[in-house]
Amino acid sequence: MSDPNTLVQPDKGQSARTIHVIDAKGFDAWLAAQPPRHRTAAAAQKLTPSAYSSAILPGDGAEDWSVVSVVANAEKLSPWCLAKLAETLPEGSYRVEGVEPGKAIHGWLVAQYKFDTYKKDEKTPTGPRVLLTSDVARIEEAVRIANATYKLRDRINTGANDMGPADLEAAAADLVKAYGGQLTVVKGDEVEKGYGLLWAVGKAAGKGREPRLIEIEWGNPEHPKIAIIGKGVCFDSGGLDIKPASGMRLMKKDMGGAAHALATAELIMSSRLPVRLHMLVPAVENSINGEATRPGDIMRSRKGITVENSNTDAEGRLILADALTKAEEKTPELVIDYATLTGAARVALGADLQALFANDDTLASELMAAAETEADPMWRLPLYDPYKEMLKSDVADMVNAAEAPFGGALTAALFLKEFVPEKAQWAHLDIFCWNGSHKPGRPKGAEAVSLRAVWKVLKDRYGR
Repeated sequence: MSDPNTLVQPDKGQSARTIHVIDAKGFDAWLAAQPPRHRTAAAAQKLTPSAYSSAILPGDGAEDWSVVSVVANAEKLSPWCLAKLAETLPEGSYRVEGVEPGKAIHGWLVAQYKFDTYKKDEKTPTGPRVLLTSDVARIEEAVRIANATYKLRDRINTGANDMGPADLEAAAADLVKAYGGQLTVVKGDEVEKGYGLLWAVGKAAGKGREPRLIEIEWGNPEHPKIAIIGKGVCFDSGGLDIKPASGMRLMKKDMGGAAHALATAELIMSSRLPVRLHMLVPAVENSINGEATRPGDIMRSRKGITVENSNTDAEGRLILADALTKAEEKTPELVIDYATLTGAARVALGADLQALFANDDTLASELMAAAETEADPMWRLPLYDPYKEMLKSDVADMVNAAEAPFGGALTAALFLKEFVPEKAQWAHLDIFCWNGSHKPGRPKGAEAVSLRAVWKVLKDRYGR
């Protein structure tokens, strides 16, 4: 796999191939201005005025050539407009003619990601493609985000046999080792006694995969307190309400929220953002044995709210509820949680749009604006309080899942809202974090979603 640290370099005039970028409105004028050999090459390679179309253009010497690529806007490059080139061009160095690559650096970097951990003698067909830029200030940040994205994708792509609760704990330990801070891991009797919902979900897992709450505290205690929480269900069988095979196939990715929390924490820590970070990952495997929680069982949360288990496959909100209660004990002003929570969000918005819920309009507006700026799409859904009726139980304070087949993402968010720290601004991201097919810069498999938007909001709020 390529190393993001080597894929973008300061432009000091070194030898490099030229990338000409054009857009649809300038396509005809550009083509008319080209020498015959370029027009012939463009026609032979079927260059069209559509995004990602590209062609190699011959130069004066036998080894002299450049490349032309069609983008959406040649004056303001998007994060993904150079990503296909980063996947397909030969090994070497490149510079964009006439415009700084800007946000396109991100796509260039993450397009060269490959997950080949389990491949026998896998050979990368080409070496790294290096992009040159005079915007030196952007390089460090772009590489930092790309590194976080590579690690996030790796963790989600890894098989559940190699990415259990203990492996998430190890990932948190690596962060503390690299950047300082304090790691706390609550396990065993402490979970059973103090985190009833977390225990109920994870108690059926085998030895070595027991439920745990993983916490990192980092930064100056005098700085603003923020909590970043990620759902860490390392595999979800559905429990006794077992999933069908088709629904279980990708459940190694049900710890995608934890992967996003770890990535966000690393961005905060590596950037030395002046906040007091509290990262929490409730880590479990939702398994089945004679100890598994049953439908109809009554569980007591850390907050004291009793929950009737109406569906053992609605487990993510349970472990997040106990984590939110723990976060409240540190009195954060901002709480953001990531979770692969509901299929209902995907039915409503599809795979590309991530569902955003927020209890504060200002925070929601900031996230939506950042999502637009960073081409990291999300869509706000309502916390519609009348739907709380669907979470009523005859025998407990709440059920964990409404029996009605409607509004599943909304009722899940409303369940979480009951455990959100008082007075904190809170955003809940119901994410998919998976590419079902390849797109330039976004290979089939695990994906970072909402990460860049959240990071922009944090930088804008708390950056020096």
